[in-house]
Amino acid sequence: MDRIRDTSEAKTAPVEEVDPALLHPEHRAAARKPHPLPGWMVGEFVGTFLLVFFGCGSVAAAVLTGAQVGIFQVAIVWGLGIAFAIHLTASLSGAHLNPAVTIAMASWRGFPKHRVAPYVAVQLVAAFVSAAVLYVAFADALTTFETKGHIQRGAPGSEASAMVFGEYFPSPGGKPLVNPPADFVSSLRPAATEAIGTAVLLMVICGLTDESNRSRPTELAPLLIGLTITALISLFGPLTMAAFNPARDLGARLFSSCAGWGALPFEVNGWGWLTVYVVAPITGGWLGAGIYSLLLAPHYARCED
Repeated sequence: MDRIRDTSEAKTAPVEEVDPALLHPEHRAAARKPHPLPGWMVGEFVGTFLLVFFGCGSVAAAVLTGAQVGIFQVAIVWGLGIAFAIHLTASLSGAHLNPAVTIAMASWRGFPKHRVAPYVAVQLVAAFVSAAVLYVAFADALTTFETKGHIQRGAPGSEASAMVFGEYFPSPGGKPLVNPPADFVSSLRPAATEAIGTAVLLMVICGLTDESNRSRPTELAPLLIGLTITALISLFGPLTMAAFNPARDLGARLFSSCAGWGALPFEVNGWGWLTVYVVAPITGGWLGAGIYSLLLAPHYARCED
């Protein structure tokens, strides 16, 4: 994540930095071969996979098994998972892991625009695959939960179990929503909530990765970004389930549609799946990065002088 601002070309870990003498002979030979996949692709896939794995996994454990009690316990697992993902992949891709981050960085922080579509595509695929892995892991728990709750997958009310993958407003909390809001007007407040949360997230990311910010704790940036997500989920989770990430929601939502919930994930809140969980985070992220770039960054740069 520390390279998120200045990754004009996403970098792969250079082979030259590895001392061949320290490697096993088989690994030494492998290190000399060019990798078939670019580093940025591996980084974004693995990082987004882990984000969804820990995030949706914590929701699944809470809803289906009662393992977590209260929203903070879900939020802290999510935040730590993001910190792990950033630490693991930042040197490869900048650890965007989120279309809202990628688009904001391309708009305000110099990230190459021709990389936006490939980054977003990899993020969506990674979220879909991660949701599939979680589905396999929690298959029995899902079946038991739906059987006990008399939930028919794909029928009205099955958002109670579908929420393990995609987000809905207000948060179902493991129960069917009663008259879920589905019209445009009723989605305005949830959309504003998602936009505000994503704007705050991007302001924090920009501040923690801007080299002109002398007070930024470089090594702690991934943890602090993860804790920012924890705080935002604790605030807004009951309202919108706190996505702030179109790939995390849409990729997993698409999987749930393929896994038996059918059209329901795209019908419960009407067009909210698009306006609240895709358009709003992208808009909020763009605004947050813009506010940072126009209001804070110039003062940090002046302090450097």
